[in-house]
Amino acid sequence: MAKRQTERYPVEGPNSLWQLYKTVSFWKVVKCFTVVQLARYVPWMPFKNWMYRTLLGMKIGEQTAVALMVMMDTMFPERISIGSNSIIGYNTTILAHEYLIEEYRLGDVKIGSRVMIGANSTVLPGVTIGDGATVSAGTLVHRDVPAGAFAGGNPMQIIRQ
Repeated sequence: MAKRQTERYPVEGPNSLWQLYKTVSFWKVVKCFTVVQLARYVPWMPFKNWMYRTLLGMKIGEQTAVALMVMMDTMFPERISIGSNSIIGYNTTILAHEYLIEEYRLGDVKIGSRVMIGANSTVLPGVTIGDGATVSAGTLVHRDVPAGAFAGGNPMQIIRQ
């Protein structure tokens, strides 16, 4: 099982989150935050997916269902891709960045087709979830999930392949 694939960027001085706008445009964050917050409440899947694709540059496959209250990355949403016919469960968070004390990290999140991610899960940057995988509710996805696997827990474990 592969580790997360992230790019690391060291920072000098205050913590990396304090220096946020040196790493991403203020106006991009405003736009992405606004679109993500609106999409969290939109109950119509085709319109929600259109918002993600057109306004945020995300790759979202056909018939993918992103449930209410899903929190997509508000700084680097273009680094998230989700295949066709997948379900992202209620209140799940998908991150493509992490700001730490002495560095920040960016990583593409690749979620395959026919993937089921249960409610209240968190997917960290640089993770790939293979086609046909299932992630149980409340899981912290901190490393790759192979295609067809069933994973769950905190820390996440592969329960069945």
